[in-house]
This record gives sequence, C-alpha cells and structure tokens, in this order.
Amino acid sequence: MVQHVEQNLQLMTKRAVKAENSAAKLKQENALLQVQLKNYKTENEALRLGQSASLAAVKRNADLALQNLLTVITNSQSSIKQLVSGAESLQLIADLLKSIDRISEVSEDGQ
Repeated sequence: MVQHVEQNLQLMTKRAVKAENSAAKLKQENALLQVQLKNYKTENEALRLGQSASLAAVKRNADLALQNLLTVITNSQSSIKQLVSGAESLQLIADLLKSIDRISEVSEDGQ
C-alpha cells in the first residue's frame, strides 16, 4: 500500500511538473502576444495618423487646384470678352471698308 501511495505521489508530481511547465509556456506566449498587441495598436494609430495627414494633403491640393481653376476661368472669360470685342471691331471695319467701296463706285459712276 505504501508503494502504491508512492507511485501515485510520483505520478501526481510528474503531472504537477508538466502543468507548471505548461503554465510557464503559456505565460511566455501570453507575454509575447501582449507585446504584439501593443505593437499592432501602435502601428494602427500610426496608420490612422498617416491617413489623416494624407487626407489633409489631398484636401489642400484640391483647394489649390480649385483656386487655380477659378483663376483660369476668370482670365479666360476676360480673354473671350476681348476676343468678341475685337471681332466686333473687325466687323465694323469690314463694314466701313465695304461702304467705302460703294461710295467710290458711286463717285466713279457719277463723274
């Protein structure tokens, strides 16, 4: 009976050692996972900040492009008005030149 108790004690000791080893391994794995989690959180935060910075840069670029576009529109409208005015002036000159031809034809016939 003493021998049986000793065998049970040895078996329980082996189980306890095995459980302690398993617990130690799990503690190490848990510590490693905690470090990885912290690193992932840091990386995630950095990505969020980078995304915010990228969005801000895109917004600044869009605002600048809009300002440039509005400037081009204003300048082109002014140029178009000048072209129309110039075309009207040329049309007036062409009409005057036609009138001069008619006047000179009448004058030549009238002599």
